[in-house]
Amino acid sequence: MPRSIARRPLLRLVSVAVLGTLLSTAAWAADGKPLRIGITLHPYYSYVANIVGDKAEVVPLIPAGFNPHAYEPRADDIKRIGSLDVIVLNGVGHDDFADRMIDASEKPDIAVIEANADVPLLAATGTMARGAGKVVNPHTFLSISASIAQVNNIARELGKLDPDNAKFYTANARAYGKRLRTLRADALAKLTQAPNAELRVATVHAAYDYLLREFGLEVTAVVEPAHGIEPSPSQLKKTIDQLRALDVKVIFSEMDFPSTYVETIQRESGVKMYPLSHISYGEYSADKYEKEMGGNLDTVVRAIQEAGA
Repeated sequence: MPRSIARRPLLRLVSVAVLGTLLSTAAWAADGKPLRIGITLHPYYSYVANIVGDKAEVVPLIPAGFNPHAYEPRADDIKRIGSLDVIVLNGVGHDDFADRMIDASEKPDIAVIEANADVPLLAATGTMARGAGKVVNPHTFLSISASIAQVNNIARELGKLDPDNAKFYTANARAYGKRLRTLRADALAKLTQAPNAELRVATVHAAYDYLLREFGLEVTAVVEPAHGIEPSPSQLKKTIDQLRALDVKVIFSEMDFPSTYVETIQRESGVKMYPLSHISYGEYSADKYEKEMGGNLDTVVRAIQEAGA
């Protein structure tokens, strides 16, 4: 098991529950300073910003514009951890860079909230899991259900650190969760019937299983050998042959994907492409998750409708 995953449950118990953290939290409360909460990924900025409102400050660990899959910690980003009170993590593989940052910071025992604690996880599929034993798919934020569970986890843990605002955080989490449920309900309402049981879909990147399961769809094939690694010509040919053999009708690609091989797949296989947002790029904002996830839901609905037609 990777050190980062094995370490976090213990770190959470040590950092959040024991006397040292309670004392430091009490000192923070006495100072009357707003809680400074670090986050690692764009969805978690939106989650936390909607939970805390104006009662705390949300601070990205890495600047906008960096790819979290390939991020290497910088000195300024590591230094920023020293000014934080707690860090919210995906914790199941998407932000492992945060472990290195925390270890190298002046606060190696900073309080950590694992958003995915007790959230049902999907196993990694395809080459994402190859040679790594039992590995989970870390893209839980691409599910409305898993996002609501994470929002509730975060609000509960923040309430322990900031008891004066615990009820405020809980109320905001419930309101935010209601809006997310409405997004999903509105999308599903656009489908007059469930997707055809024979509809086979593929993805360019092994990230969208959580999203597609909201619609009862299973991913038949994944194009990329690993995220950000383009298939070789022989792998690409094998993938196109596989798509034909499996009678795949839809491929979900990543929005603004820079590679021309995606066009090659569409041209050679004849399968229609639909771009989805990974919600990992651009500026951080409180409404980013709702906007981009809403777009993703609409895209899946359109793909199902057009495939049915």
